[in-house]
Amino acid sequence: MSGSTNNGLASAKSQSHREMKLVTREQVIDTGLNALQEIGISHICKVCIFHGGSCCSGCRNLSDQVGCQLRNTSCTAWLCGFLKYMLYKTGLLEEWNDFWDQVPGQDYREDFTPEMFFMKKGLDIPDMQELSAALAEDLDLLAQKQGNPDFILSLRDKLDKNIDQFYYYTSEPIHKNIKRNIDRLADPFHRFHQALSSYQPERSKYQASR
Repeated sequence: MSGSTNNGLASAKSQSHREMKLVTREQVIDTGLNALQEIGISHICKVCIFHGGSCCSGCRNLSDQVGCQLRNTSCTAWLCGFLKYMLYKTGLLEEWNDFWDQVPGQDYREDFTPEMFFMKKGLDIPDMQELSAALAEDLDLLAQKQGNPDFILSLRDKLDKNIDQFYYYTSEPIHKNIKRNIDRLADPFHRFHQALSSYQPERSKYQASR
């Protein structure tokens, strides 16, 4: 009996190993950067940077007129509240989180990720440029209307906090309250919601680590 049990465990372990794929740290970073391009990160970043809210502000690895000098898994995996909201509304946030949860060694603005490691889940983000452009236009108009440069940055942080809480708590009543908060915060995103209503994602346009 012991021999058959051990054989069964060995077989299951072997099957699990076959499902994993050996990837490099650079491949994972490239996967993330390509996915961010599909999301349309440049549209959103331009708005925040214009209002003094660059996520990279103060980073020692940021070189003026050049950009980031230290590509890492941590910064690639990180999403601001607006990008997080887009993935939340398109049902892709859990896929994003599941992908990066497999990547070890993430830290603040740097990583200790091994040069090679195994992953099981890939990342398939469709083209969302139309959505991000619409959201960026909404944010620009909101900033002009409010006349307060901190408004956009505060809104970004509130969305980030509420969406994190939505996935953290499991209670249905709490979920409803948090969802209500998210909907209220995003109520002025008229162009985004209009673009989302007619959005037809082309899945598998870019697949990585599969």
